[in-house]
Amino acid sequence: MAKVTLSVIKADIGGFVGHSAVHPEVIEKARGCLEGHPLLIDYRVVHVGDDVNLIMTHNRGRNSGEIHQLAWDTFTACTEVAKKLKLYGAGQDLLSDAFSGNIKGLGPGVAEIEVEERESEPVVVLMADKTEPGAWNLPLYKIFADPFNTIGLVIDPKMHCGFDFEVRDLIENKKVILSCPEDLYDLLVFIGAPGRYAVKRVFHRGTGEIAAASSTQRLNLIAGRYVGKDDPVCIVRCQNGYPSVGEVLEPFAFPHLVSGWMRGSHSGPLMPVAMADARPTRFDGPPRVVALGFQLANGRLVGPHDFFGDPAFDRARKLALTIADYMRRMGPFEPHRLHLDEMEYTTMPQVMEKLKDRFIDLRRDKKPKEKAAGGVA
Repeated sequence: MAKVTLSVIKADIGGFVGHSAVHPEVIEKARGCLEGHPLLIDYRVVHVGDDVNLIMTHNRGRNSGEIHQLAWDTFTACTEVAKKLKLYGAGQDLLSDAFSGNIKGLGPGVAEIEVEERESEPVVVLMADKTEPGAWNLPLYKIFADPFNTIGLVIDPKMHCGFDFEVRDLIENKKVILSCPEDLYDLLVFIGAPGRYAVKRVFHRGTGEIAAASSTQRLNLIAGRYVGKDDPVCIVRCQNGYPSVGEVLEPFAFPHLVSGWMRGSHSGPLMPVAMADARPTRFDGPPRVVALGFQLANGRLVGPHDFFGDPAFDRARKLALTIADYMRRMGPFEPHRLHLDEMEYTTMPQVMEKLKDRFIDLRRDKKPKEKAAGGVA
């Protein structure tokens, strides 16, 4: 059986209104670009917040220039619609005027897996808004390395061998492979710092097959300035040697703190929501995550199933709002506002530049000590 590639490629090409949602005309334009395209087996176009997400299946493999070109052309066409409607930040994630063979490094986020379909091939596509790639670190750790979350690690003989984590250093552009359970503590050293380190891919140690993949693009590091938060996507395979669907969703019952929210400059809870509620408004947030389930059937996308529409996540949403109340009370003070290392990638340097001449260097503004009587200083 030919392998099938599932590609999830996203971009913010204009918000409606502000940073809240995507205008229906933009979604329709994207669907029109993909409908009946000979490169694709199947597709879905959805949005989370102000991001357009292209979910595509094909036989071209990961990093296909043709598929990435199709996504780029789709986002470019959508940008023209966004400009016509004067949507906010039209084309903000398209950081180049020309496609160069691969969409990576040009702004849009990319997560891809290539698989030989099993007898049943369920996958969960996770999509977030108002946060960064490291937002997946805690959930992916819990899904693939924490037996208190994923009982399959203990009782499923097909999972007992554990998983390998590919961790990216987003600052120095390096990667390391860490194996769990034996490298568990080493893994946590890095992924506990999600602003710099992010889980890119997870592999089954028994088969070597891909288990999960995420987008790790950081717009500010590509553009050299703040152009919006990264709003990452992630694909997770489920069942039969992989975590069950319920084990994949369970980490999101706890709305952990992530970086992003308003102006990409604040910490806030990642709130699991159904598609209908993926329209952040309060302080442009709180950050949202949507989980869509699909069955792959000869490359066809059977679904989606909107997992977080389940009332079982109502308490998580309530807790997220309580956390949001608490964090907002701190206004511009850390830890609600991000620490200064992260603020260097926002618009704050422009404010600092304006004030730099008003700072006095106390090390240089010292008067000579006067000598006391008898010549002793």
